[in-house]
Amino acid sequence: MEPDRASTEPERLVVGRIVKPHGIRGEVSVEVYSDAPERFERGARLDAEDGRAFTVTAARPHQGRLLVLFEQIADRNAAEEARGIVLSIPASEARALSAGSYYPHQLEGITVVDEEGEEVGVWVRALESPAHDVWVIRSGGREVLVPAVRDVVRDVNLDERRIVISVLPGLLD
Repeated sequence: MEPDRASTEPERLVVGRIVKPHGIRGEVSVEVYSDAPERFERGARLDAEDGRAFTVTAARPHQGRLLVLFEQIADRNAAEEARGIVLSIPASEARALSAGSYYPHQLEGITVVDEEGEEVGVWVRALESPAHDVWVIRSGGREVLVPAVRDVVRDVNLDERRIVISVLPGLLD
C-alpha cells in the first residue's frame, strides 16, 4: 500500500541556520538554505525548532552568508546562545517553484525507471554542484550519481511517483 503523500509532506521547511555571532550588537551570521530572498527581508518571521519566533530587523550579505539582526537577539551574549539554531517556515508559505523544479521532499523515495520502463532504483537526495545538481539514486544496494539535466532526466511525474531517466553508458555498471 502506497503511503499517503499528504502525510509525507513536511509541515515546515528549513530556510537557514544561525552559524555564529558577528560583532557585539546581536548580529548573527546565517547560512541560507532558501532561494527566496524575501525570507530574510525586514519584518520576515522565522521559527526555531523549540518554538521561538524570530523577526528580521535587518539583513545584508557578507562572505557568502547573510548577517542578520533579529528583534529577539539584543546583544553578543544572546547571539552566542543562538548559535546553531535552525530556522524554518510553514511549508504552506513556500513559494511556488518554476516548471521542472522540485523540492527535495517531493522527490524523496520516488521510483526511477529507464526509458523502457525498467526500474533503475529510488531517488535519495540531490547534491549541488557548480554546473548542475546531481541526483543520488539507490540502485541495487549502491548509490549512483545521475546528472539532473534535461538530456538525462526525461520526465518527473509526482502523481505517479516516477522519474524517467535516459541511462548513459556506464551509469549503472
